[in-house]
Amino acid sequence: MYNASDLKKGLKIQIDGAPWAITEFEFCKPGKGTALYRCKMKNMINGAGMEKTYRPTDKIEKPDLEEREVYYSYAEGDMYVFSDAETYEETRVHAEVLGDQTYFLIEDSLCKILFFNGQPIEISLPTFIEKVIAETEPGARGDTATNVMKPAKLDNGYEIMVPLFINEGDTVKVDTRTGEYAERVSKA
Repeated sequence: MYNASDLKKGLKIQIDGAPWAITEFEFCKPGKGTALYRCKMKNMINGAGMEKTYRPTDKIEKPDLEEREVYYSYAEGDMYVFSDAETYEETRVHAEVLGDQTYFLIEDSLCKILFFNGQPIEISLPTFIEKVIAETEPGARGDTATNVMKPAKLDNGYEIMVPLFINEGDTVKVDTRTGEYAERVSKA
């Protein structure tokens, strides 16, 4: 159990059997009365938000969370199979848990899975991946306006916005946290 004084931004707690992450935290000491701990939280399973205020005497449950390093192996229908980095035990994760992250899975890439009560609830992929541009309009020659973007499709069908100088066949780095273009990979 946590005490209210243990609360801070980023801490993961359990409320009504579900894991919540504290996204904002404020300590408030009014002139009279007891101190208050105001928290904004996000449900780690369904993404719902909530605000809650705690008093110094409140006890908060610790969630049963475990993080494991795994390698992405392969897709099997709606399930994605990951292999534990140490025990080689396979973990199957449903496409709903991954969402758009399915576009950024690369075989044998090292990932982290966060488990709540033995069930996978969150996947952390490598921050950047390299993908090839499969389809995009050619940029207008001489158009050097800054920050002008155009749509482009990656080799896996995912669509991102890229600068005008990117052409079909170019390799780009994509930020897996946002799904946005990061930079062009130079050809060696």
